[in-house]
Amino acid sequence: MMKANITVLPGDGIGPEIMSAALQVMRQVGEKFGLSFDVNEQLMGGCSYDAYGTPLTDETLQACYEADAVLLGAVGGYKWEKLEHHLKPEAALLKLRKSLGLYANIRPAKVYNSVLDDSSLKKEVLSGTDFVVLRELTGGIYFGQPRGHDREKGWNTMVYARSEIERIARKAFEIARLRKKRVTSVDKANVLEVSQFWRDVVAEVHGDYPDIELTNLYVDNTAMQIVREPRQFDLILTSNLFGDILSDIAGMITGSLGMLPSASVGEKYALYEPVHGSAPDIAGQNIANPIAAIRSVAMMFSLSFGLSKADDLIEKAVERTLAQGRRTADIFSKGLTLVNTQQMTESILENVETIFQSEYAEKLTL
Repeated sequence: MMKANITVLPGDGIGPEIMSAALQVMRQVGEKFGLSFDVNEQLMGGCSYDAYGTPLTDETLQACYEADAVLLGAVGGYKWEKLEHHLKPEAALLKLRKSLGLYANIRPAKVYNSVLDDSSLKKEVLSGTDFVVLRELTGGIYFGQPRGHDREKGWNTMVYARSEIERIARKAFEIARLRKKRVTSVDKANVLEVSQFWRDVVAEVHGDYPDIELTNLYVDNTAMQIVREPRQFDLILTSNLFGDILSDIAGMITGSLGMLPSASVGEKYALYEPVHGSAPDIAGQNIANPIAAIRSVAMMFSLSFGLSKADDLIEKAVERTLAQGRRTADIFSKGLTLVNTQQMTESILENVETIFQSEYAEKLTL
């Protein structure tokens, strides 16, 4: 049996609860595909600030460097909102992404047939939605200098280097080759010079991928189109700020941010985390939706360990659980079965076992 080193950062709020659920699924599925795990749990975010006076310690960062993959729950909360920028939990996440070189954030937006009624959009609009938001993660306005504010004004700098745009564009076209071969590059080139530069460089890189269809859209139009006709998209490529906004819009059309996983990858390292935040208002109540964290583990199996069948097994187990009508509070509606975090996890584990025995076990022993 192979062994992988996983650094786990449960974080703040509901982070520890949904991380516990994700680890249960990770261990069960890993065992079935010949992969065991050494888990190194570390503090990060507000909990780290409370313990050590910093949201990201050198020890935690070193543990991430030494891991085969990193799993993150969520960071932040009201308690730490008034801290200086560099001490806030969110600053730790930005530093971690930058330190590990995690330049590409991959966020799937897939709508299961069984949850078509859970969204605020009409199901005929949502049916068939299955796209990916690919967000550049280590450049743009979140990292640009100068930045600051005084009593009279505030300022930030949105800047992109050619190399940053080229590598995220190549990642987009490579992922698109495994999907429907369509990329929509999103910018604000009619107003921002940095966006015109983004559009120009993406077009140049596209010359190496003539089999991929490339379309350009402004970010405001894209936001409208995601709500109007989401199934028109296959892969959305965009910058750090725009990707942050669009991926949350994509999350809500699926019914809840609690459904959406993500992967942040670089040349050497990878981090997997749910899209949702720390939700401190429901922390410790065993009512958080664990599906996004569990699906993030599914992405880890595929992207970090090449076990696409493990990824597929988890996705099928989640889909079957939802089809059985089991819902946490964020996606619950009349006529369905309301379950808590652990009950949802147990249902997914049960379906993992059932589906594995019927669809995978015999093939793996041949």
